[in-house]
Amino acid sequence: MPQVDRPRLAKIAFIGNSLPRRCGIATFTCDIHRAVQAARPFAATGIVAMNDGLNRYRYPAEVVRQIADGVPEDYAAAAAFLNRERYDVVSLQHEFGIFGGSAGAHILVLLELLAMPVVTTFHTVLAEPSAAQREAVCRIGALSAKVIVMAEKGVDLLVGVYGLQRDKIEFIPHGIPDVPFAAPDAAKKLCGYADRKVVLTFGLLSANKGIETMIDAMPQLLERCPSAVYIVLGATHPNLVRNEGEAYREALRARARKLGVADRVVFEDGFVDHDTLLTYISMCDVYVTPYLNAAQMTSGTLAYSFGLGRAVVSTPYWHARELLADGGGVLVPFGDPAATGNAVAALLTDDSARDAMRGRAYRASRSMVWARVAERYLAAFEESLRLSRAKTGRRFPVAAALRLPGIRLGHFYAMCDDTGLFQHALHSIPDRAHGYCVDDNARALILAVDLAQAGMPAVAEALGDVFAAFLQHAWNAELRRFRNFMGFDRQWREAAGSEDSHGRALWALGVCASRDPSSTRRAWAAALFAEALPTASTFVSPRAWAFALLGIDAARGERGASDAHAGQRDALAGRLAALFAAVEAPDWRWFEAGLSYDNARLAQALIDAGRSAGNVAWIAQGVRALRWLAMLQTAPRGHFRPVGTESFGELYRAPRIFDQQPLEATATISAAFAAWRATGDADWLETAKDAFLWFHGRNDLGVDLVDAATGACRDGLHADRANENRGGESAVSYLLALVEMQLAANAEDLPDPMPSSSFAQMPIYDRSSACPTEVS
Repeated sequence: MPQVDRPRLAKIAFIGNSLPRRCGIATFTCDIHRAVQAARPFAATGIVAMNDGLNRYRYPAEVVRQIADGVPEDYAAAAAFLNRERYDVVSLQHEFGIFGGSAGAHILVLLELLAMPVVTTFHTVLAEPSAAQREAVCRIGALSAKVIVMAEKGVDLLVGVYGLQRDKIEFIPHGIPDVPFAAPDAAKKLCGYADRKVVLTFGLLSANKGIETMIDAMPQLLERCPSAVYIVLGATHPNLVRNEGEAYREALRARARKLGVADRVVFEDGFVDHDTLLTYISMCDVYVTPYLNAAQMTSGTLAYSFGLGRAVVSTPYWHARELLADGGGVLVPFGDPAATGNAVAALLTDDSARDAMRGRAYRASRSMVWARVAERYLAAFEESLRLSRAKTGRRFPVAAALRLPGIRLGHFYAMCDDTGLFQHALHSIPDRAHGYCVDDNARALILAVDLAQAGMPAVAEALGDVFAAFLQHAWNAELRRFRNFMGFDRQWREAAGSEDSHGRALWALGVCASRDPSSTRRAWAAALFAEALPTASTFVSPRAWAFALLGIDAARGERGASDAHAGQRDALAGRLAALFAAVEAPDWRWFEAGLSYDNARLAQALIDAGRSAGNVAWIAQGVRALRWLAMLQTAPRGHFRPVGTESFGELYRAPRIFDQQPLEATATISAAFAAWRATGDADWLETAKDAFLWFHGRNDLGVDLVDAATGACRDGLHADRANENRGGESAVSYLLALVEMQLAANAEDLPDPMPSSSFAQMPIYDRSSACPTEVS
């Protein structure tokens, strides 16, 4: 059998609570961290610790970063740190209540910005979640390469309730210490209980633990076993102490006094260390978990007691029902003191039955020791890393994977004259009746510059001045606006065009000012850009804001040489971010109430603005919006399906299928590359590839839209056929997409996934993310 190469895990990060914070998640995070560290001593490991509120802890050296649970900026900064330090994989410990935001949604800010695969352990999986809880679990599941649960019931719920893919989920039991099987006598003597039958419950004290049930059972138990003592080991839960002090513990003591069993109910108040805990477990004859929550998915205390070979009496919550099956323990009804007392008494008074149960538990638990659990976690980490690297390696393999066609410009040249690029064509024949527009000539100027970057300067040399002259002539200095439509007679059809066309002109000018091969055109473009940009601040169109932002980002140049327009950038990006925050809903993660044209440019603009400004919050919003749009634009069979024009004007509805236009595929490709540059997430390369393949037949009709000989592109897809016209917008859209794919194919390395600037004082518009809505 051939061996599979195992990727070398050089750096592993764990996110969760961490000791000395007092809670079960903190204990688990430290235990799994130590176990993995022992199993892979060559790997560098670290913990990103969650802090509750303003509390701070004296963490050991293995804690490499801290996050204040209610501060979204801390999550973004932690993602930047993990990306910058190039961790190979992140292990997330998820529990409701340890992350800030609605249902813990702040953690999504971090996950959406990570460049490495995430393996999430769900410590709780609810059968009846709230809408916000379901959304959070769905999004975390979608952002995770693997998901781990510690009960088989969790697998069923994640598939049936949350819709996660079964092959992404793994069952790995809660880990336990590997200690020899031993009778309780030595530990009892050490702790001063040599003459007692010891019943134990341990863990942080809170009302859902059902301690009252066992206290109420003590009178009945003492009648049958007079030497019995019930030890309640553990500190009161910190949240309970903050809210009401030790009132709950005192109420339990009062209950024991009222029943006359106060001398047989011992409260050991404190958060004990690991060795002390094992000593207490070792000395107990029966361990009791009288928990009241039937849906409890995981109990570390149950796992530890079972693993040390203790006889267990438990209520039938999910973890207990699975772990104690086949004679591994005794199950009793919830909140039933009589049944609980009878079960405990039966075990305390029958040494042979108790010892047999102990032996069965110890033998059954050997697969749960931390060393074995760590190996299974490492296998999940390695598989996630292998799949991640298989997607892209260190280069974007698009050239080999797609065999990108050569760039053919025959049709593009045919669509141009000495005025500019024609808007429309009848089949492949330029349609002079509809003249020209700024929209298309701005795109054409961008194409000319991009072609020069791709090693084809001929278009810029032959037509660069033509497209530039068109934009210059379109500028109405008196109104400070660009005109848009011009007839074949070279007469303008309006004094001022749309806000969107003005924004697109700014975009082209920004590109030209930064990257045009002609220094004179660069100087011209920079001057006109500076003159025309202030008008954008008066616009109300989100697309006009987005196009202007793309122009501002382009004008900075690849080296970010100038931030002269940073004020306008921040104002326009702030508007987009605020709009997204205002409109976003659990099932509608977008900037507007409806979908229209060039949709992906909105997300692209916010992502690029975030990168240039060092604002991770904007990047996170843009990525979240783009991921939702990409989901909507994926057909059930997996191919790219752009938003159909029949959807335009409809509010809060899944997009209609037709008509499909090339513009949407090109916008999606550019936005996907923007997300890739921002996060390093290789999935975005697949999004770009799928959108490009739409041009070449991987679409709803299976029709290749491109003429390989001339570079002409059909105007789109109707429900029953391709549109045989090949206008200017379609020609430029395809060529822009092809050039961008080729430039990406030639990129040597993955980009730096995140800006390293300060993340302080960055506004984050928090909304919980939603589960994808099925769209057919």
